[in-house]
Amino acid sequence: MKSEKEKMLAGETYFSNDKELTIERQNAKKLLHKLNVTEYLMNGNARGILKQLLPNAHKRLYIEPPFHCDYGYNIHSGENVYFNVNCVVLDTMKVTIGNNVFFGPNTHIYTATHPLNTIERRTVESSKPVSIGNDCWIGGNSIILPGISIGNDCVIGAGSVVTKDIPDHSLAVGNPAKVIRKIN
Repeated sequence: MKSEKEKMLAGETYFSNDKELTIERQNAKKLLHKLNVTEYLMNGNARGILKQLLPNAHKRLYIEPPFHCDYGYNIHSGENVYFNVNCVVLDTMKVTIGNNVFFGPNTHIYTATHPLNTIERRTVESSKPVSIGNDCWIGGNSIILPGISIGNDCVIGAGSVVTKDIPDHSLAVGNPAKVIRKIN
């Protein structure tokens, strides 16, 4: 029988208030408090916190606090990734971020999703992975929904809501985000 964590990571319906998952979220929140309140500046102490919080992120990751996530360990990033202030990554499943990716302020990435059925929604949720390619710029106040893949060399305009996959070399804007042209 699978644990609730195993179900979560497999994209199956799971009970998010499971004891193991609750403890892991609490541990992440303690590290986030240290990052967002105690340190607040990117220094040696903050880098140590990030190493614990985001063990699958490249060491050349820069975060402007405050930053929020569910677990941290599901965030996999390449090098030279920058999160501006107030970014949120709901990482109930793997979030893959390539190299040289910049996130504007208040960018949100969601992997968690919920059933449409009212009764089910009261107790369970599921997750879909998110993937962002290399050399992308995600404008401030953008939202990337569960299951989305953004290709390499893309720009997502500020305030966009990404509801569908974005192919390589694209400029996408709006709500819902639409590709308006190719980027050479």
